[in-house]
Amino acid sequence: MEINNISFFPWEERPKGCNDVMWRYSKNPIIGRYDIPNSNSIFNSAVVPFKAGYAGVFRSDNKAVQMNLYVGFSKNGTDWEINPEPIKMKPGNTNMLDSEYKYDPRVTFIEDRYWLTWCNGYHGPTIGIAYTFDFVDFYQCENAFLPFNRNGVLFPEKINNKYAMLSRPSDNGHTPFGDVFISFSPDMKYWGEHRCVMKVAPFEKSAWQCTKIGAGTVPFRTEQGWLMFYHGVINTCRGYRYSMGAAILDLENPEKVLYRTQPYLLAPNEIYELTGDVPNVVFPCAAIVKNNKVTVYYGAADTVVALAFGYLNEIIEFVMNNSL
Repeated sequence: MEINNISFFPWEERPKGCNDVMWRYSKNPIIGRYDIPNSNSIFNSAVVPFKAGYAGVFRSDNKAVQMNLYVGFSKNGTDWEINPEPIKMKPGNTNMLDSEYKYDPRVTFIEDRYWLTWCNGYHGPTIGIAYTFDFVDFYQCENAFLPFNRNGVLFPEKINNKYAMLSRPSDNGHTPFGDVFISFSPDMKYWGEHRCVMKVAPFEKSAWQCTKIGAGTVPFRTEQGWLMFYHGVINTCRGYRYSMGAAILDLENPEKVLYRTQPYLLAPNEIYELTGDVPNVVFPCAAIVKNNKVTVYYGAADTVVALAFGYLNEIIEFVMNNSL
């Protein structure tokens, strides 16, 4: 999400001697697993500019490992105050508010309100949708799809006068497969025109994303196309390993992938990414952009929230010159 009216942008320059396209915040993780009373973990969360600072919707699993969504606010994007009570939904375009669990939110502003998507438990995982104007009252809408589905990510503007969402059809477990699809809606209630966008990569060409992939951050508009950070997974002898790549989609026809990284941009390397409730996970959920600076919020090891940085022009050049 492009911002221009925020005085403080969360950012840290590239460390000396670092040649990577993206680098980590030296004070990671910015949110610890116990930063909400009774929490077991806080991770895979979404952040957007709001008023003079930032608002976020955070996934937190409590000590009974019940998955739910919480609201937080920050003046600088790194220091957060998170409401210890989970979001309570009100009826939006539906009275059906059933939810066995909520996790992995994404948030974007479209036209006049903030839209929230998440993995909603309704006879298995599907994509829940809600909107808010103030991050106080949230209005739940109809689930977008039948079970089973994960990683619902809205585009920040209508495309051909329709809302557009990326998602990953899945199964009811720890899905051992997954490709990215796009769907369209005239009213944020009825979804159709499902098209395949990206499939997993062949093992011999890009093994880090050969098992499954999923949409990560809300795409943002660049001159070259929609830039989106996504996660890719390989199943190793130690289990699943989640890393971060980026793709550029056509502005007018986003089911068309123009470029997609063959090498990853960020992979589990630091202790907070390697160890936790689910080891070896880098899971991007939000990206904010100011001028040429990009800050990505990602979940680490399904336990904490961390930051990574990069320059927009360098990221785009890397994606275009190292495309699968």
